[in-house]
Amino acid sequence: MIPRPPRSSDPTAAEASAWADVLLRRRLVHAAVLAPTGQWLIQARPDGPVRVLDGPADVVALAATIQHHTRRPEIR
Repeated sequence: MIPRPPRSSDPTAAEASAWADVLLRRRLVHAAVLAPTGQWLIQARPDGPVRVLDGPADVVALAATIQHHTRRPEIR
């Protein structure tokens, strides 16, 4: 796999919102809510604990982690 270059800018609130929407639609998280403070409240399962993410970068990092764990291995 070719490594990706580092980001040239921090993730925006709009990017975090888009990723949160993808996670919700794909049912990879149960709830993702943007708080008025800019923090995100994430719940993986209906009966699970609520995680507090500090901002957009944490949401994008969570989406990347989930994607990494759910990606199917490539067939060569």
